[in-house]
Amino acid sequence: MIKEKNILDAAALLAIIKQKDIRIEKLENQLSQLLRTVYGKKSERFSPVVIPGQLPLALDVEVQEQEEEKKQTITYERKTPSKKSEHKGRVPLPDHLPRVEIIIEPNYDTTGLVRIGEEVTEQLELEPGQLFVKKFIRPKYALPNGEGVIIGELPSFPIEKGIPGPALLAWIFISKYVDHLPLYRQIEQLKRLGIKIPSSTMSDWVAKCCNLLTPLYEKLKNKILEVDYLQADESPIKVLDRNKEAKIHLGYYWVYRDPINRLVLFDYRKGRGREGPTTMLKNFEGHLQVDGWKTYERFDSKTISLIHCMAHARRYFDQARKNKPKLAEYALTEFQKLYAVERRAREENFTHEQRYELRQKESLPVLQSFHLWLKENITEVPPKSAMGRALSYALTRWEKLMTYAGDGKLEIDNNLVENSIRPLALGRKNYLFAGSHNSAENAAMIYSLVGTCKIKGIDPFGYFKNIFEILPDFLANRLEELLP
Repeated sequence: MIKEKNILDAAALLAIIKQKDIRIEKLENQLSQLLRTVYGKKSERFSPVVIPGQLPLALDVEVQEQEEEKKQTITYERKTPSKKSEHKGRVPLPDHLPRVEIIIEPNYDTTGLVRIGEEVTEQLELEPGQLFVKKFIRPKYALPNGEGVIIGELPSFPIEKGIPGPALLAWIFISKYVDHLPLYRQIEQLKRLGIKIPSSTMSDWVAKCCNLLTPLYEKLKNKILEVDYLQADESPIKVLDRNKEAKIHLGYYWVYRDPINRLVLFDYRKGRGREGPTTMLKNFEGHLQVDGWKTYERFDSKTISLIHCMAHARRYFDQARKNKPKLAEYALTEFQKLYAVERRAREENFTHEQRYELRQKESLPVLQSFHLWLKENITEVPPKSAMGRALSYALTRWEKLMTYAGDGKLEIDNNLVENSIRPLALGRKNYLFAGSHNSAENAAMIYSLVGTCKIKGIDPFGYFKNIFEILPDFLANRLEELLP
């Protein structure tokens, strides 16, 4: 009995030790990820181990060279530089910039001398922004026989009876939502230009312009929901809420991108729950590409087909490199093969049909063999380890991860919509929070228009200046013409 008890005690101790080893491994991985986030490089680039005799892959990501310490004896011949410089000179300044000519005559009496040429030296200069006043003068005329008075009609202003012109308003919007300058910093800039604008006045200008832009935003929303393929993601925003004890509310921007027509839409919601996308996508039919967050699962239905993001699956294997380096390196190499196909299609400007054929020929075999490898290795690692989570994440979502290979218009990952969110992340670091829920909604509207301008390669300042000039008198049934 004592022997059996000792055996049972030993087995129990081994089980406890195994559990603690798994927990230690999990904590070490979390610590490694935390240290990487705080101090390390954010890049997820991967350099595969090169096997002698194996040809290198055409990779979709930049390969980081492995650093190896080697002792070498280096000999070289030093070439004495010639007196004549081999410098090719400066790159010419762009022709479209205006030139101000300054003629410098010699400090000599040139009367009767023949001019034989000239030396031209160009210097790039800047004249800080200047405010000026548009003065609308409207002469009044008396009609004969006392029939009344006539006067020219003022053009419509972006803000009725307001003093800011379209260009100034465009500058305020671009400074805040593109250059990420809070309004109080803009106010300081204007002070240096000789005019003091109260904070409440400038905030009022922004709010009134957003009211003007609201129908255009609604048109963009309708336009983006007409398609049959969207990418979606979400990002938090702190909002000042005086009704809450902590004064700060954590809201969310739900972001939708149309990769085909290159449109983006920000939609502000007070929470991260499913109510936001449920309302937005109630009439949407087609493919919805998302990350693996569980809230999106409820949208997988007869009308909406979910696609998952390959970049998110890859990220888990990158995080497991220290946990199981051999398994992680194999997986990352397979991902590189898939992205090499995407890179080729992009660089050669393949049509959707050509990209589909290329994927069927080159990506599908990789996906099939990778799937088998996932199933073979899922039972070989502890499920709560970093590699266990990576394998489980990919395997449970595999059908939705490989959906892209069956349709040339679909993207391999959700990176396009994540790229659209980056300006928001930069803005948060500068203005920290939105002043109210209404301000957050207005910001969503501006980020949508600015983001679409960026995707389309349109100058946002010129776009907003033009919009503020013509929108007050524009016909509602033609608003789609004003989308970026």
